Amino acid sequence: METTTIQIRKVLKKKLENLKAYPNETMDQLIERLADSKIDYEPLSEEDIKGIEKGLADIKAGRIYTLDQVKKKYGIK
Repeated sequence: METTTIQIRKVLKKKLENLKAYPNETMDQLIERLADSKIDYEPLSEEDIKGIEKGLADIKAGRIYTLDQVKKKYGIK
């Protein structure tokens, strides 16, 4: 494994220490876990994107109901 040294502020180091999954997790493991959590291994499909666009269009057109409106309509308390 290649080693690289970086400089970070003490405040950031403390934040990273607090993000450890377990006490003995190395900084390498922690940074890799954090980086992996930001990778989307299942990107949105065309169908997903069309559904989101339809939902946004419904919102813009006012075709939405609040939870309270739905409860009132169906007599739910």
